[in-house]
Amino acid sequence: MKKINAAAILLGLSLFIPAVNADVSLQSKDEVQGAWKLNHTKKNVNSQEVLKREDTWTFKDGKVTITHIPREGTFYDQTPVNYEIEDGKLKISLLGRSDKFDIFSLVEKDDKNMTLKGKFGDMYYFNKK
Repeated sequence: MKKINAAAILLGLSLFIPAVNADVSLQSKDEVQGAWKLNHTKKNVNSQEVLKREDTWTFKDGKVTITHIPREGTFYDQTPVNYEIEDGKLKISLLGRSDKFDIFSLVEKDDKNMTLKGKFGDMYYFNKK
């Protein structure tokens, strides 16, 4: 009888504990070097809404350049900004605000794909160019 109660309690607790995506720590800038095409974004990992993207993020020599950003029926390129790896996270300077950063956690990465999570939970899905 005690085994059944313990099993019921564990089952009940497992229903209330959300699934957690473990972030991977970045060790150096070399891990993100190169050109990455942003395929799509999502508001969070569980979101069904997928937002198609066309921009390319190029990481080189401590700078990231985002090109082919769609805006109002045309495309533009962003001026290169600094990036760094700090505490296992990717920190990208905000354009015109060198003291402010976008911070991303690496969710997963292999030779051809990379997934980043923004500080508010938004997901970025990249393919290596």
